[in-house]
Amino acid sequence: MHKFANPARFLRISKMITPWCLVITVISLAVGLYWGLFIAPEDYQMGSAYRIIFIHVPSAYMSMFGYGFMAVASVVGIIWKHPLADQSARAAAPIGAVFTALALFTGSLWGKPMWGTYWIWDARLTSELVLLFLYFGYMAVWEAIEDSAKAARVAAIVALVGAVNLPIIKFSVDWWNTLHQPASLMRSGGSSVHPDMLAPLLICIFAFNIYFLTVVLWRIQSLIIRKQVRGLQMRIAERGAQDG
Repeated sequence: MHKFANPARFLRISKMITPWCLVITVISLAVGLYWGLFIAPEDYQMGSAYRIIFIHVPSAYMSMFGYGFMAVASVVGIIWKHPLADQSARAAAPIGAVFTALALFTGSLWGKPMWGTYWIWDARLTSELVLLFLYFGYMAVWEAIEDSAKAARVAAIVALVGAVNLPIIKFSVDWWNTLHQPASLMRSGGSSVHPDMLAPLLICIFAFNIYFLTVVLWRIQSLIIRKQVRGLQMRIAERGAQDG
């Protein structure tokens, strides 16, 4: 990990990787969505309404993955003082928040024909909404604290405390009586999703993962360059003050 700690080296390597990630994202997303929306058979109970899962399920998965990524990066930043760990967590936060909002929105659209309502204070839905607020809180810390080192420490604590919500989201359908269907993709005994629906769903999840990686790399690059520019501006201002 530490071989990527040098910002210049990271920028050089990430700029080589991101174009390929973008191509893979576009291709896999196009294949997964076309397969899921137009080729996969209708569900015997829900008909074509179930097809929203090809966006909802990957979004819900990525909402948790993104926060888990932030938590791991925060641990690395706190323990090993990796120079880019805090920036990685910061870069991932807005992306995870968008995935969480998308999961809630598509889940509401799905809930209306299935449950008769767009929203209910169900354990899974409520814990997912809490996750969105945790993302907002994490991003607010970075914006509220001017000292970047202090902001990184406080934000890391917020990320680690909020990570407690991840197992609650995952196991809420098992721990409480809930309208949300139980796990069907990742469960003991294998997936209960029909293979004709499972294949495009896995492709969509893969596409969302590569998209996440692509945008995180872009955002880290932006944060590094912004920090370098800020440092250059401060040095120029210091020289100006000394010359004056």
